[in-house]
Amino acid sequence: MSRAETTPFDGKAFIKKLSTAPGVYRMIAADDSVLYVGKAGVLKNRVSSYFNATPKSARIMTMLAQTARMEVTVTRTETEALILENELIKSLKPRYNVLLRDDKSYPYVLMTQEAWPRIAMHRGPRAIPGRYFGPYASVGAVRDSLNLMHKLFKLRSCEDSVFRNRSRPCLQHQIGRCSAPCVGMVPARDYAESVRRASLFLEGRSDELSDDLVKSMEAASVRLDFEEAARLRDLVASIRSVQARQYVDGRAADLDVLAIAMQGVAACVMLLAFRDGRNLGTRAFFPKTNGSDNPEEVLAAFVSQYYGEQQPPREIVLDRDIPDRELIEQALSSAGERKVQIRCNVRGERAGYLDMARRNAELSLSSERTSHAAQRARAEALRDMLAMDELPTRIECFDISHTMGEATVASCVVFDAEGPVRGQYRRYNIAGIEPGDDYAAMHQAIERRFRRAVEEGGVMPDVLLIDGGAGQVAQARAALDELGVKGVALVGVAKGPARRPGDEELLLPDGRTVHPGAESPALQLVQQVRDEAHRFAITGHRGRRQKARNTSRLEDIAGIGPRRRASLLRHFGGLGGLKAAGIEEIARVDGINDALAERIYATLHGLDTPDMNDTKSGARSEG
Repeated sequence: MSRAETTPFDGKAFIKKLSTAPGVYRMIAADDSVLYVGKAGVLKNRVSSYFNATPKSARIMTMLAQTARMEVTVTRTETEALILENELIKSLKPRYNVLLRDDKSYPYVLMTQEAWPRIAMHRGPRAIPGRYFGPYASVGAVRDSLNLMHKLFKLRSCEDSVFRNRSRPCLQHQIGRCSAPCVGMVPARDYAESVRRASLFLEGRSDELSDDLVKSMEAASVRLDFEEAARLRDLVASIRSVQARQYVDGRAADLDVLAIAMQGVAACVMLLAFRDGRNLGTRAFFPKTNGSDNPEEVLAAFVSQYYGEQQPPREIVLDRDIPDRELIEQALSSAGERKVQIRCNVRGERAGYLDMARRNAELSLSSERTSHAAQRARAEALRDMLAMDELPTRIECFDISHTMGEATVASCVVFDAEGPVRGQYRRYNIAGIEPGDDYAAMHQAIERRFRRAVEEGGVMPDVLLIDGGAGQVAQARAALDELGVKGVALVGVAKGPARRPGDEELLLPDGRTVHPGAESPALQLVQQVRDEAHRFAITGHRGRRQKARNTSRLEDIAGIGPRRRASLLRHFGGLGGLKAAGIEEIARVDGINDALAERIYATLHGLDTPDMNDTKSGARSEG
């Protein structure tokens, strides 16, 4: 037994060495896991409060009993301590801190950074160069904003592959929602000006935009360009009409309204967002409270963590006061380089918004609690069916997707006691097998997932679902046996004779085949996980297949570079048209001789490719 396990942590001795400076403290267990991260304006005073005679909650006493040591980081200011605390909570995910738990990525409006920028909705990592406006409370709010952008500023929305290969304006131009930069129907300077104005609008600077447009309209009138002046006049009228419809509390508001509802240690924070007076809708968050039943503490943790990642509005309205409100307000103002005001006592229209957010939070929490109870009942039924000693805390499911053997993809989805854990989903691109061999694909996917877990000491599932019958299950079992993996309940999920939902056959770990029936809570949980694995596999397969069909077939042909590929796709309107063309038609494209056309045709139709020695001239002039 280690020294940390035999010797209790001496908190009073630790306090004597502490500074009175601001900083962050960490409580650490004997196994080196972080139990709690906290901040303090005066470290010595805050930490000593844990070890004095004042009565403490059961949660705090349990945490202190598990503490083997403490570490501190001194900061220059209390604001720096708040920022560091948030960063450590996000990275370490301590057991006893309130954690912002949200599996969904936030929707943004993306303005790409290109010669002819496009505007579109974006979710996920910000890997595409450009400006991101948001986040928005819902996808519907993003679509409403994009619809308005296209009507007002006529910016393109098409993908680059479509934009580069257009030869005539698309339907969006014909209905007045795009200025058709793809075919040169708008000067670059005018398009850039539309991009600038759209950015002003998305930033919430509608008044500044209106003033700018009025000046441009007057300038156009002075130079007798009345058509341009009329266009700008209509644009100003449209923007002011939007402002008139969406005014909040007598002015264009930039604010978030937050309300919290709690039942025991379960919490729901409801966000109602307004930007430039536009109602962007509501969004429910269910933070992981880790035993805290104090709504003020949970709401304070949510505010500091959420706005540590998102740009805060100028005003945040809360349904109750929170600890360190002025400190959080100061930190958000410093980070956003503009004054952020946090208010908790409001009247009038804002009080109405708070009431609406509060009622929505209560309804969402009630619904979530009901779904959690049903989820637990299903998990208990699965435990009983599999004769397990404890509830399964981690379920994984594998599925294989391909089209006649093409672009085979395996998916692995993960569920815990609260539902899907999307951040731990994985896809495996399957290679080196006979096309269409589902058994070999399943063996490879299971081997790749569990080999890494065995070698690196990764987490193992309690239940492993395989979408398939005895053959797929046998391959999964063989892969697990080769790696020496034990203690995982392996269950096959096969379609029943009628191939209807609810008629599935389950191949259990003891070799029995059962038909639980559509009313079985255990089967309902299995179906939920299996359907998610199926969806995730199909999405990955379609993406891989489309990428292969759009790029690799032409890129793999010697002598076809970017210029020739663009010419071919533009001439035939895409890969489908090129594949339908004959050798003579292909040879009519500029830069394509007969030998190269023959090689293109052979590659696209799976024929033997002509010898490169006969076609050197076809590749020599490619730039």
